[in-house]
Amino acid sequence: MLDTDKKQPLSRARWLSGLAVGALMLAPAAQAETLQDALAKAYENNPTLTGARAGQRANDENVPIQKSQGLPQVGAQVDYQENLVLPGNAFFSPKRSVNVGAQVSVPIYQGGAVRNAVKAAKFRVEAGQADLRATEASIFSQTVGAYMDVIRDQAIVQLNQKNVAVLRTNLQASSDRFEIGDLTRTDVAQSQARLALAEGDLRTAESNLIASRESYIRLVGDTPVDLEQPPMLPNLPVTAEEAVAIALNNNPDIDAANQLVSASRADISVARASRLPKLSATTTGGYTNNLSSIPPANTTSENVTKSAQAGLSLTIPLFQGGRPSAQVRQAQSRTSQAIENYVEVERSVIAQTRGAYAAWQANERIITATQQAVSANGLSLEGVRAENSVGTRSILDILNAEQEYLNTQVQLVSAQRNSYVAAFSVLAAMGKAEARDLGIEGGTLYDPEVNYKRVKGQIWDWADDPAPQQVANDTRAVPAATANVPVGPPSLSPQ
Repeated sequence: MLDTDKKQPLSRARWLSGLAVGALMLAPAAQAETLQDALAKAYENNPTLTGARAGQRANDENVPIQKSQGLPQVGAQVDYQENLVLPGNAFFSPKRSVNVGAQVSVPIYQGGAVRNAVKAAKFRVEAGQADLRATEASIFSQTVGAYMDVIRDQAIVQLNQKNVAVLRTNLQASSDRFEIGDLTRTDVAQSQARLALAEGDLRTAESNLIASRESYIRLVGDTPVDLEQPPMLPNLPVTAEEAVAIALNNNPDIDAANQLVSASRADISVARASRLPKLSATTTGGYTNNLSSIPPANTTSENVTKSAQAGLSLTIPLFQGGRPSAQVRQAQSRTSQAIENYVEVERSVIAQTRGAYAAWQANERIITATQQAVSANGLSLEGVRAENSVGTRSILDILNAEQEYLNTQVQLVSAQRNSYVAAFSVLAAMGKAEARDLGIEGGTLYDPEVNYKRVKGQIWDWADDPAPQQVANDTRAVPAATANVPVGPPSLSPQ
């Protein structure tokens, strides 16, 4: 588990330094929100994550539940009896009585069932803790995706707003030139059609931005406000093979699957214990008070009697109709299933890691190529406009050049988003995208081991926890997302 007293690892230091650089280069920190801020909010308030923590706390309780099977059991019983009608010949029967009894049963030998059941429960606790890590990484990956979606869609809205403004200017210029006979009605119609399409594209971009912001609100629990460009991701692998090697050692899904295999093997021993003898020690005591209802003339009965017994109870199973063998075979089959599931998880992690790495590398190359295309289309647009002014290019040529320029800008923004999200997915597959790796600040990191240590030895029957309370905040009071975007040029260069 994370030791908060130790020095921060290099990856965390680089992550934080990247955030600091981003904060200095962009909007004021009082208003802007960083990726680290978004991850911290999701870490504290995402209901999937807080629910998974509660589920793990429930999983922790299986250890004391299984331990209780090997601990003494103490019980007491109190009976009060009033004889309303006595038989005619029962002259000395009590009219009323109080019986108090107590029993202590101490399991001595259970064939190893308790020991192996506790062992299986501990393995499942470790598997649950690994699953919690996987949930944490999944929520962070989704949050990074939502964060980058908002940045991308804001930029696309800004690009489309700029395009609409340019096309309106083109239409006005075309109309003016038509009035003086320099252009035809066809030229004006082409400008009108392209402006209408651009306005439709703008509405679509605004709708996508609203959807991205609502997705962000769902994950983070708050409105995305002036999102800064994200920092460089730390410790990305050089090759896919390096990423896979790290993932096989650190991916929480693999860890969880491995722990479940161990738990299933312990279940086989639990099933085999049903064939073995069981020995328990018992002590019972009784107290009867007839409440002075036996007449003093009765010299053979007493109003108060006491009793106590102690002994051993040995149970030797001789024939159980084949049930123990069926339970053992069942446990063995479930172990085989767990082993195959481990192989499936390992395959999935390898494929996920390689796929994310390939997507990251591909988008890095797409970014380089698209940047060149943006630059070339910008120069082409300037040239077409200049050539149109001397009559060698038509209005349609200008409109097509403007559309190509817009398309490549949108492709660049999308590629930058895809590259960053794919790179983060690589870290997640490697088991390096959890709170302990990303330097989440704002409070103590949640440590599932703390609750496990608290409850694993608990034997008091009245040690309840406080009444359950909501942890994640709801989003009823969060204003609905809008398509408003910051004033200024679109951002095309994630750090």
